[in-house]
Amino acid sequence: MFSLALAFSFTLWKDAAGIAGNILAFGLFVSPIPTFRRIIRNRSTEQFSALPYIYALLNCLLSAWYGTPLVSSDNILVTTVNSVGAIFQLTYLGLFITHAEKGKKVRMFGLMMAVFCLFGIVVAGSLQISDHDIRRIVIGFLSSASLISMFASPLFIINLVIRTRSVEFMPFYLSLSTFLMSAAFFLYGIFNFDPFIYVPNGIGTVLGVVQLSLYFYIKNTTRADFREPLIVSYI
Repeated sequence: MFSLALAFSFTLWKDAAGIAGNILAFGLFVSPIPTFRRIIRNRSTEQFSALPYIYALLNCLLSAWYGTPLVSSDNILVTTVNSVGAIFQLTYLGLFITHAEKGKKVRMFGLMMAVFCLFGIVVAGSLQISDHDIRRIVIGFLSSASLISMFASPLFIINLVIRTRSVEFMPFYLSLSTFLMSAAFFLYGIFNFDPFIYVPNGIGTVLGVVQLSLYFYIKNTTRADFREPLIVSYI
């Protein structure tokens, strides 16, 4: 009886953390909107890069595939959040390609197609692995590596903030959303006993704490010019 109650409790907390992660991820997905308002207003991508959205699209696709019953069990909330994330990334990439110069337009479209080809190869290849546990491990490592790379990408922005002593390039709500979503899925992975979820999101949580701590430290110790952030998006 005790073991059943404990299992039910873990399931309840896992689902609560997963639902919270899905809700909090929305803040992360919409964070580049100011950037694209500027792009649409100026009819130019200026110095902004679409590579973060290319990386994010690949990560969302791999993580969504990992969460399906064909790869891992009881991880459908991972699939839902990353499916929504993939739609957002496709929308951003579509807007970027529409307003980019011809050379950049062709390059970004080619990279986007390469992401879909790579994802197709991963899906087709993983389905050839008959052992379900091995399939889960292979896709788990791929999705974890992709997620860790995405969480680590703000490190160059942290370096920029330290050098310039300005938080202009590190929007607060983007850092907060990253931290909250990572923390929610870290708990989700813990309650689901899934290292392919709690390890990368644990790293994301730590990096989120670092970003927020740096933000408040710089803001409180400098008299920076707080203009509208020139977002170098890393979602």
